[in-house]
Amino acid sequence: MAGKLVYRGFSTGVSLLGGYLAGKVFGQVWKLISGDRMAPEPTQRDRSWGEVLLAAAVQGAIFGLVRAAIDRGGATGFSKVTGEWPGETADVD
Repeated sequence: MAGKLVYRGFSTGVSLLGGYLAGKVFGQVWKLISGDRMAPEPTQRDRSWGEVLLAAAVQGAIFGLVRAAIDRGGATGFSKVTGEWPGETADVD
């Protein structure tokens, strides 16, 4: 139980770092895709629906991927150090 509380603190810090990293990755990917330096904001009148939705989809995919990788890596590392898995385990029949 105490180990899971320690893991929560650890994972919060790592998640913040992951969010920063995902933002940087998205910026570079968007620059490659569009040639623009900045992704469009949904409220920018001069940007098309397609461009705004594409940016949102790419950003969501990158953030989801980075979050999953960081969460899984953190849980795996925690388990190796403590011998305790910090998350849920599924019952497989």
